[in-house]
Amino acid sequence: MIYKVLYQENPDIPPTRERTKSLYVESESEREVRAKLRDRNINIEFIQALDDVHLEYEKKSENYKVESV
Repeated sequence: MIYKVLYQENPDIPPTRERTKSLYVESESEREVRAKLRDRNINIEFIQALDDVHLEYEKKSENYKVESV
C-alpha cells in the first residue's frame, strides 16, 4: 500500500502549513512507515493510506515519487 506522509523538515520549529511537505512511501502499515522514517530528522504531522482513487489523483502531481526507504 502507498502512504502519503505530511511532514515538516525542521522538528524544532512549530508546524506551519506553508512549510508542510509530503512524500510517498510503500509499506504494509502506518507503524512500518514510521519505523522506516525514524532515522530522518523530520516532524511527521500525518500519515494517510491512499485508496485507489486518491492514489490515481496523486500520481498526476509532478511531485509524486515513491521514496525508497
